[in-house]
Amino acid sequence: MFVLDIQTVKAFILISELKNFTKAAEKLGTTQATLSVKLKRLEDRLGQRLIERTPRQVKLSAQGEQFIQSARHFVEAHDKAILNLSETKQKLRLGIACHIMGADITRLLYTLSVKHSDLSLEVSLDTSEALKNSLNDGLLDAIIIRGEDKGYAGTFLCAERMGWYASNHFKYDVDSPLPIANLSPHCGVHNYAEEALHNSSIKWKETFIGGGVAAVSAAISAGIAIGVYSERTAPPNLVNVDNVFDLPPLPVTCLTLYVSDRNRIFSNEIKTIEDNFLGVETDN
Repeated sequence: MFVLDIQTVKAFILISELKNFTKAAEKLGTTQATLSVKLKRLEDRLGQRLIERTPRQVKLSAQGEQFIQSARHFVEAHDKAILNLSETKQKLRLGIACHIMGADITRLLYTLSVKHSDLSLEVSLDTSEALKNSLNDGLLDAIIIRGEDKGYAGTFLCAERMGWYASNHFKYDVDSPLPIANLSPHCGVHNYAEEALHNSSIKWKETFIGGGVAAVSAAISAGIAIGVYSERTAPPNLVNVDNVFDLPPLPVTCLTLYVSDRNRIFSNEIKTIEDNFLGVETDN
């Protein structure tokens, strides 16, 4: 009987997910050559070719497809065994993009606390880009953000339609630039609004930039400007003004869950997060 090296199996899983040796090596903090040697040792030990690699493509072989699920179970069991040696409470470090907080996120936090009572939950709110960087640096275990990143393997949670919203007492003089309240330029929602307006004939100006959703919502509620929300997250005191002011359409976006490759011990909790969004229909 032979013994599998846990780090080598983790490397194989990462290669299969990223389909790129260079990216996998960067994530593991090693070189492509070292990663190739690890994979070769694993294949020699198993007596099977697991990865088919050409100049244009990296994919699982037929044997790799058979082995991948067992490999994930192996890593999960290993990580849980190590964790069980600790008396400390499991801590899931979850990052949530600041502009996607809504009723379903509140429901998610409640469900996690009820279904996983032994879990310590640490939640960070930030821009999608900042959260991706924290995930890559090992500072977070999982993140929920808007949009997709083709460089990473993520799980689609739900689609949602974006719209323009204003307070009931907002006044707009069509002969003057349309006042816009926005999040910082590093936020994807900011980019959606700016691109849509640039592609339209509407004159506009950014009259308010907030460092967070609460600040932007306060400005819009005060009637200072209009802003962009998804139908799911729009505050109840604001109204959709897409048609009222003949504003340019905004894209249908999606919420995506990304999980750290370094930590697979939270499979049950991750499943709870995925299940929380089943049946959420915001693109209608």
